[in-house]
Amino acid sequence: MTIYVAWIGEGPEPPRLLDPAIAALQREFQMAARRAWIDERSPNAFDVRRQQHSSRVILEWLAGRMPADGAKLLGVTGMDLFIPVLTFVFGEAQLAGRVAVVSTARLREPPADALVRARLAKESVHEVGHTFGLVHCASSACVMARSPALAAVDLKQDRLCPDCRSRFRDLREQSYVAARPPYPDCR
Repeated sequence: MTIYVAWIGEGPEPPRLLDPAIAALQREFQMAARRAWIDERSPNAFDVRRQQHSSRVILEWLAGRMPADGAKLLGVTGMDLFIPVLTFVFGEAQLAGRVAVVSTARLREPPADALVRARLAKESVHEVGHTFGLVHCASSACVMARSPALAAVDLKQDRLCPDCRSRFRDLREQSYVAARPPYPDCR
C-alpha cells in the first residue's frame, strides 16, 4: 500500500515542491510514498462569498480519486482553504480515513521556497497522521501539534514525538488485526 501525493492546485506544480513532503511521509509512516497525477480539479470547491476553497468539498472529491493501490491520498494545492468555523486552515483530513488536503497559500509568508517546502512537509505529515487516526498532540514540537498560525508551524518539527509514534504503531496494529479474516472455528 502506498501514500499518494497529488498536486491539485491551479497551474503546474511548483518545481520540487512535493519532494520533501513525500520523503517525510515515507520516513514517518514507514510506507511507500509517491506522486499521483490528477489532471482534473475539484469543480465545486470555490466559495464566492468567502473567496476561498472549501477543504471539505475537496476531501469528498479526493475520495473518488484514490489510486487502486493507495492507502492514503494527500492533495496539495496553492488555493486558500477554509472550513465553516475558521477563517482559514492549512489543511484538513478525514480522521482515520483515507484522504487529506494541504494548502501552501498561507505557508508562503515570506515566500522563500525552502521554508515553504519545509512547512509543507510538516503539514503533510500532520494531515496524513490524522488519516491514520492520530489526534492533536499537546507537545508544541510534535508534528501533530495544532497549527493555528505560521509561528506554530515553524515551532514544530516534521516528526512524530515518541508518544504519537507509539500511538501510530498501536493504531496500525489495530487496523491490521481488524482487517484480518477471522480465525476458522477450532473443534
